Amino acid sequence: MRRACLWDRSGPPVVLTSNVPFDAWGRVFGGDEVIASAILDRLLHHSHVFHITGPSYRMKDKLATIRAPPQPAGPEPV
Repeated sequence: MRRACLWDRSGPPVVLTSNVPFDAWGRVFGGDEVIASAILDRLLHHSHVFHITGPSYRMKDKLATIRAPPQPAGPEPV
């Protein structure tokens, strides 16, 4: 009965993110490739995987402030 509740798909969707590629998950779990494979098997069974590439969207504003010339703090002393 508990298993049926765990796999009930009528609940809210779950989103998992990782910046670790699938082939490196064995290192995450202490080098245990079997455990990593089992976990990935369970997670990815009914999943949609999105691979996002390219520069970070959040970094664009940060890079713009770094590249901008510094603004004067106030009037220069005489």
